[in-house]
Order: sequence, then structure tokens, then C-alpha cells
Amino acid sequence: MISIEKFFINFGQKAMVFFYFFGGMTTLTFRGFYLLFASPFKKDRIFEQIKKAGFDSLPIVSLVALFIGFIFALQTAYFMQRIGSEIYIASLVALSLVRELGPVITALVVAGRVGASITAEIGTMQVTEQIDALETFATNPIQYLVAPRLLALCIVLPLLTLYADAVGIFGSYLICVFKLGISSAMYLNVTREALLYKDLFTGTFKTIFFGMIIAIVSCYEGFNVQGGAEGVGKATMQSVVKSFILIIVADCFFTALFYFIFP
Repeated sequence: MISIEKFFINFGQKAMVFFYFFGGMTTLTFRGFYLLFASPFKKDRIFEQIKKAGFDSLPIVSLVALFIGFIFALQTAYFMQRIGSEIYIASLVALSLVRELGPVITALVVAGRVGASITAEIGTMQVTEQIDALETFATNPIQYLVAPRLLALCIVLPLLTLYADAVGIFGSYLICVFKLGISSAMYLNVTREALLYKDLFTGTFKTIFFGMIIAIVSCYEGFNVQGGAEGVGKATMQSVVKSFILIIVADCFFTALFYFIFP
């Protein structure tokens, strides 16, 4: 009887934590978008965040995408060579990268790099009472800290995804042309024929929501830091883990949705 009671108590506590987190995230999202268009419009802050989230992420995104292209081409070739269909490696790699691997891997890389940085920065401001100082000077912390990062990630992540798709396809191109002996013209033709506009759209559209998830989760965890430096580290870890989980869940949802919209 005691174990059953303890089970329901633990379940109720977990449910309350979940709904509190979900409610806080929803509130922060609406307030972030609302204050994004409120005056004064901080365009300099937005450009600064675009540089940090986008341009500064190019090296690691390039490296990861290139090796994803290498690995996927080699793994696909292992099976395709057995059935004499090496030419289809180009279409398989292109479709997989554009529709799934490119968006998800890019979002995870950005969540690990940019999301952790956002949480650590805002969390440090929280424990050192800099956020209270902003309010003292009549500056809305959400407008100053959340809104620019929210817009920047919603803009940057689709662009980074398109870039990662191109780099990954280039990595596959190198393997197929110089390792498997497929002609360059044939590889490019097969890739161009395999990709449709709907593939680019479905792969890129959902990254807008991935960027929103990274920004909101990171800022939310930063605002709720408690316990000094140890709390900042814990919040940073939770930010990355929660962002990863929500990105995978959102990708599953959009994949199922687009499957029925674009059969």
C-alpha cells in the first residue's frame, strides 16, 4: 500500500514538473515573439546573435557534415556494390541528407554549441544578479536577452542546414568519384534528378522550429538557474539534453506530418 502511494506521489511530482516546464516554455515563447516587435527594436543585438549562432558555427558544422557525407556514402556503398547499383548512392545520400540527416545533425550541433553557451551566459547573469540590474534600469530581460536569440536562431538554422546539406553531398561526391569510380557528371545528374523542391522544403522548414526550441529551452534554463556555479553547470547540461529530446520529438512529428501532406 505504501509503495503504491509513493508511486502516485512520485508520478504527481513528475507531472507537476513537466507541466510547469511546458507552461514556462510556452509563456516565454509568446513573450519572446511579442517583444521581438516591440520598440525599441534592437537590430544590433540580433546581428550579433546571428554572427555567434551562424558564422561562428560554420567550422564545426562543416566538419560534421563533411564526415557524415563520407560515412554515409561508404556505408551505402557496402551494400550497393553487392547488387551492382553504385550509381544510386548519390540519390540515397542526397535524399537522406536533405530530408533528415542534415536538419537533425545541424540542429543537434547548434544545440550543443550555441544552446549551451546561451544557458551558461544567461545563467551566470542570473546568479550574479545582472538580470535584476537590467530590470532596475527599466530594460525588459526577455526583450534584451531572449527575443534577439530567438529570431537569430530561427533565421540561422535553416541557412546552416542548407550549407550542411551541400557540404555533406560534396563529401559523398568525393567518395563516389575518387573511391568508387563513378563519373562526376553522372553523380551530379543523379543527385539533381533525385532531389525535388518538396525535399528541400520539408528538410528546411522544420529547422525553423528546431531553432525556436534551442533558443527557448536555453533561455528558460538560464533564467531558472539556482545555486551559483554548480547550478549554472547543471542548467547547461539540462538545456542540451532537453533540446536534444525536443528536437528528435519535433522531427518525428514533422516527418509524420509531411509524409501525409507530401506522399
